[in-house]
Amino acid sequence: MKNNYFGKTLKELRESKNISQRKLGEFFGVANQTISSWEKGINEPDLDTLIKIAEFFEVSTDYLLGIEEI
Repeated sequence: MKNNYFGKTLKELRESKNISQRKLGEFFGVANQTISSWEKGINEPDLDTLIKIAEFFEVSTDYLLGIEEI
């Protein structure tokens, strides 16, 4: 995820659903700063969380990682 495709995609999906970083963090049990660091490409979620994010936004993990388009 070095090119931060995940972070940009996460931010776009989150904003398209009009969800704050705080609300998304609450849903996944992480701080809003964690969501921010994912969106900025500073850190990355673990595999289990990545799968939960894909399920939450009803997209594939491949889409989140920039491997395929919707």
